[in-house]
Formats: sequence, structure tokens, C-alpha cells
Amino acid sequence: MLLVPELLLLADGPVRGQAVLVESGKFREVGPAERLIAAHRDLHPVRLDGHLVMPGFIDAHHHLTQSFGKAKSFGQPSEIFKAVWEPLEHALDEDTAYLSAKLAALEALRGGFTTVADAGTRAPVDVGALARATEEAGIRCVLSKIVSDGKGGPAHLGRWGGHPLIHPSLAIAVPEDATAAVIKKTADMCAEAGAVFQIHVNEHLASVERSLKSVGRRPIDYLHHIGALGPHLLGAHATLTTPTEMRQLADSGAAVSYNPVASAWKGNAVAQATMMAAMDVRFGTGTDGTRGDGFRLVDAAESAQRLTSGLATGDSSCGAGRLWLDHATRLSADAVGLSRVTGEIAVGKAADFLVVDVNVPELTPSYDLRWELVRLSNRDQISAVVVDGRLRLWDGWPQDWDGHALVARAAEVGPQVVRRAKLQLVEPT
Repeated sequence: MLLVPELLLLADGPVRGQAVLVESGKFREVGPAERLIAAHRDLHPVRLDGHLVMPGFIDAHHHLTQSFGKAKSFGQPSEIFKAVWEPLEHALDEDTAYLSAKLAALEALRGGFTTVADAGTRAPVDVGALARATEEAGIRCVLSKIVSDGKGGPAHLGRWGGHPLIHPSLAIAVPEDATAAVIKKTADMCAEAGAVFQIHVNEHLASVERSLKSVGRRPIDYLHHIGALGPHLLGAHATLTTPTEMRQLADSGAAVSYNPVASAWKGNAVAQATMMAAMDVRFGTGTDGTRGDGFRLVDAAESAQRLTSGLATGDSSCGAGRLWLDHATRLSADAVGLSRVTGEIAVGKAADFLVVDVNVPELTPSYDLRWELVRLSNRDQISAVVVDGRLRLWDGWPQDWDGHALVARAAEVGPQVVRRAKLQLVEPT
């Protein structure tokens, strides 16, 4: 298909008068509309007046099997994985894990995400259930298997070879869950396979103190000490990072996921994302399964930096709109190991994109579209979501499967799983 939008968001910014040719799931040509129309007279140009075509958002950190219980995290102490997430995931079977993952995938697509990086599930199921759910929903997935026992890594990495949407990854939930030998072996395995090694680091005060007591080092420093840091590593959160650890991340080429909504909902701190950008630390932007809304995520990303450092230093820009859009699309794809696959509208990349209505009061008049997308845009402006060249959502709902039936089923089954999990919640007085 030959798309002729009013605006096209490229790596250097929004442009007019451009067109894109999509063929076999990829962007085959990007250039002046008149030239592409003349060169492809056999195609009927799809004119998208009043619309922007932009890359889909890339969620650099998700937990697809936690969707039934995310609202139970409200008002809870910061480190709740023992009280909420482990019991919840352990209460899942293959059918409910599949349902949870497909519900999360649908929410992500509705929020403009075309890729999610799942950090691994503790549910006692084959992760093939998650692969089936995301594939059926039509979203691209970096799919992890937790290998804290040192088993199953090679089989998982080889299981989805050549799959158009599933990109295997290995994970260890936190460094203290595995021995140094297993962590280093997993990191080396991912580096050799060109896969991403996902691990939570420096998220909470309790986790940093556990690491200091057990191995005498903070988590990132410990990973550096055992030789596990590198371009293959994706560390989740990194909110409590010392200058030394920041330097270790930058020098090793390791990436992190900046999860601002997770910090607001259940964290001890906000990652120093603008400092990371200045120090050339690779980072993407993730939801941590909080809410699957790309525009609200980039707004939170910028706002969190402004509130935690920008106001105190008189930084009125805080990276401007471009920084946050880049780190939610192109640079988020880089963080999850898919820089060669997706994240931008460029020849040879997968046709993962959004069609966004910009002929709305919120964006009128328009002066700096990238700032406006970060601060003013909403999920309801997304007319279409396309992944791998296929239309996945139109006006918020799938066209080739019954999203409403899925929501109804999840509303019935989700509370049953939560009751079975017997979550240990703190009730505020």
C-alpha cells in the first residue's frame, strides 16, 4: 500500500509532502509523495489528510501475566512482588495466563504500542501460551523465559527462529535469584545469540540493601563485577543509581528501561533519564504493566524528570519533546534489541506504525508537533495501529478477532484468579 499522510514522523522530525510504500510487512520506500505516486501508478494512493503516520511505541518493560492484578497495586508499599505479583502469577494456569497476556496485548495496541518486551513470568506454564496470545493479538513481543536455575536457555532462544513477531529473550528476575555463574552464563548466551538479557536492577531500597548484604555490592555494580554488563543487557528500572553505576552502564553499553509510571505508582525513586541521555546510557521507556497508553507514558516520562530534577535546576526544556518520543520509539527499539527491526519509519524496517488524527482541537494551532504529541495527544486520536504491515486495530478495536468478547471473558475470569491468589494487601487506615 502507498500511504500519503498529511504528516510523516521521521527520525529528524515531522515532514509534509512525503509518502511511504509498504510491501511484505516492511517500509520499502520513503520519499516525496509526487515521486512515489508517479513511480507506482498501479497502486491507489491512500491519502490520509489530517493525519500523522508515526512509528509505534515500544514498551521496553512489561509483565503480560500481571494484567488481572495491576489495580491491586494501588496504595501498596513499593516492593510488592512477594505480596502481589508472585501469588498472582502462581495462581495462573495455561488458559488464564494466555487470557491475561492477550488482554495486556490488546490494551497495549489500543495505547499505540506495536512492540512489548515481556520480562518473564513466574506462572507455572509454558511461555508458548504468551507467544500464542501476543501473536493472535498481532503485537510484536520480545518474549523472555526466566532461567534463574540455569536451565532451558538454549531451547528457548532457538524456539522461535525466524518468527515475524516473537523475539526470544532470557531473564532472571533479580540478581539475588541466581548464582554469579548462572548470571554470567545467561549474559554470555544472550550476547552470543544476539538476544536481550532482562533483569530488574536498583529498583527499590530493599533490593539494593539485599544485594549489599548478600554480595557486598549494589546490583548494577555487582553485574559489572561479574562481567554480565554489556550491550546485550536490559536492566529494568535503575531508579537508585549511583554516579559510578551510571558510568558502568555507559561504558559497558548496557541498556535500561525507564519506567516513570511504575515509579509514581509503586517506586522509591525516578530514574535519572535526562542524566542517562547526557551520559550516553542507552534507555527505552516502559510501562511495567501499569497502563498501556503510549501518549500518557511519554507525558509521564517528561513530567517525572521535570518534577525530580528540572524544577530544581531551572531546566525548562527537560529534553523537549524529541527526547521522549525518541526514547519511546527508535531508542526503545534499540534497548530491547530490535534496532534493526523496528522503531522508526525507514526503508527496510518493519511496517509498525500508527495513524494519528492531528486535526483535533488539542493540536490546533500547531507549532512544535513533537512537544505537542508528548504533552497534548491522547490514545483516542489513534485511528489505526499497523504491525508488520497488517492492520491490527481500527478506532481502538481489532478487525479480525473479537476484542469485546476477550474483555468480557477477562472480566469474568480475572477476579477468580485474584481470589485464588490470596494477595497480601496492606489496607490503608
